Amino acid sequence: MISAGLSFNNMTKLSGKNNNSVLQSDLKVQVSWLPLVIIVLVQMQMAFNVNAIPVSMGPIVEDLYTPATSVGTALVIYSLFVAAFVMLGAKIGRKFGERLVFQITALLHGSAMFMMATSQDALTMNLAQALAGLAAAALVPTLVVLIAANYRGDQQAQALGILAGAPAMSGTLAFFIAGFLGTYLSWRYSFALLTAISLIAFLLSFKIKSIPRSPDVRIDLAGALLAAVSIMLISFGFNNLNSWGLVTAKDLAPFSLLNLSPAPFMIIIGILLGQSFFRRSLKRTREKKAPLISMRLFASRMERSAITALFFISGLGPAVNFLIPLYIQIVQNRSTIFTAVAVIPYTLAIATAAVLIVRYFNRFTPRLIASLSFVIVAVGLALLSFTIANDWGTPAVVFSLILIGLAEGSLITLLFNVMVSAAPKELAGDVGAVRGVANNLSTALGTAFAGVVAVGLLGSIVTTNLMNSTVPNDLKNHINLDNVEFVSNDHLEEILSETTATAEEVTEAVRINIESRLRALRASFLILSGISLLAIVPSLRLPGYRADEIPDLPSENTKT
Repeated sequence: MISAGLSFNNMTKLSGKNNNSVLQSDLKVQVSWLPLVIIVLVQMQMAFNVNAIPVSMGPIVEDLYTPATSVGTALVIYSLFVAAFVMLGAKIGRKFGERLVFQITALLHGSAMFMMATSQDALTMNLAQALAGLAAAALVPTLVVLIAANYRGDQQAQALGILAGAPAMSGTLAFFIAGFLGTYLSWRYSFALLTAISLIAFLLSFKIKSIPRSPDVRIDLAGALLAAVSIMLISFGFNNLNSWGLVTAKDLAPFSLLNLSPAPFMIIIGILLGQSFFRRSLKRTREKKAPLISMRLFASRMERSAITALFFISGLGPAVNFLIPLYIQIVQNRSTIFTAVAVIPYTLAIATAAVLIVRYFNRFTPRLIASLSFVIVAVGLALLSFTIANDWGTPAVVFSLILIGLAEGSLITLLFNVMVSAAPKELAGDVGAVRGVANNLSTALGTAFAGVVAVGLLGSIVTTNLMNSTVPNDLKNHINLDNVEFVSNDHLEEILSETTATAEEVTEAVRINIESRLRALRASFLILSGISLLAIVPSLRLPGYRADEIPDLPSENTKT
């Protein structure tokens, strides 16, 4: 592994022949895969929960007598708690021992799933997801540490790839299992199953290598609070940009500031608090006090580049996940089940590439793989932009999604490996924490960006088309151009049936709706394609050597 802040040449000089011999020996030693099976089991337990909630949305709404929006709120609560407390979770793992924390939080997550399975109202469901989010905040960095402690060399790279691909695999399993259980038995069985899995993982966890705890680790509670509030404000702000308004406050906004939306203010305040957190961390480092997260992670150029590239791909993926259902369900008026089936090739491509890309680490450099992958993502998004139409099933659309999925899965594993290998072993937990924050923040940002761009383009296109159409002025005045949303043709016809519009005018309005929606989505995919190309910049700063050229980590007393 590579120490942060050291170049390849310096590392080679420091390592010498003896260390290289040890490295080669580590690469050849094969240990049991059982610890990885247990670790991935818990990773899939967490991911299955997130994917089972939207799949079970209909039965949950019917059983709990709650609106569909409350189900989405439960997912937001989970993500907020994970992102806000994942850095604190890394410190807790070091202080009390990662295996012990893994065991306790796996059971805690299982308890949350039991609460979810037995919930009788939306409040209990939200509390269950908050508890699950807290457990996941400690589990996410712990999983990385346990893999770093149990595996070396090629096995470690393979293990990280499997861990990175586990969420995508869970998404596919959640569709089949949760969909079947929710349809033929009860949605509650899906979460009861996760409770059973947590018990199995706990019983098997004693096979995982134990890591000595570090009782002398001090936790910066003030810094933890600062980071938590900052991340929550940023995430919550981005998640509500669409519903509350990008600038002007919409009707759904809880309050307004001089008729302005509170969402951008939350983001700005969150960023300011985030800067304060980093300033505090740097100050504590200078004073020889332990910060909440080590600033050494950001001292290496390759680490900073890997984190930046991870932000890009972690934002592009959710943006695609937002636009594709919008395309299938609104533009094509298909069902949610059809949507789930349609995206399976995309999720399988992510999972497959995440696992198999490690085979190419000894052939190509991270710099080349990352740059090429972002180009492939850009090509896939551009293909989507030119091939999507009002009829699902176009081979080019499916091919484009598979192309994007393969590149996305490759990047997730590659960047994860670079982040782990570019940091000292003792900072593996901090690497996991940064990865957790990056994933959750960029998910909110990517989804919000895609929504704002798509809706903004739609409003602009609708306005232009209406001005150039034969639709009479009294009907144009009936349309609120300040609040244009993606609506199905059936819904539009229902709205217009309540007006004085003639059959010809309704037909013209539907034509404008069809054309505007499609143009807005195509333009959105094209913009995302351009953003993917921008990610080549940080990719060019990734390591320029292959995995078999990586020198060993120098001893801790080596001056850097």
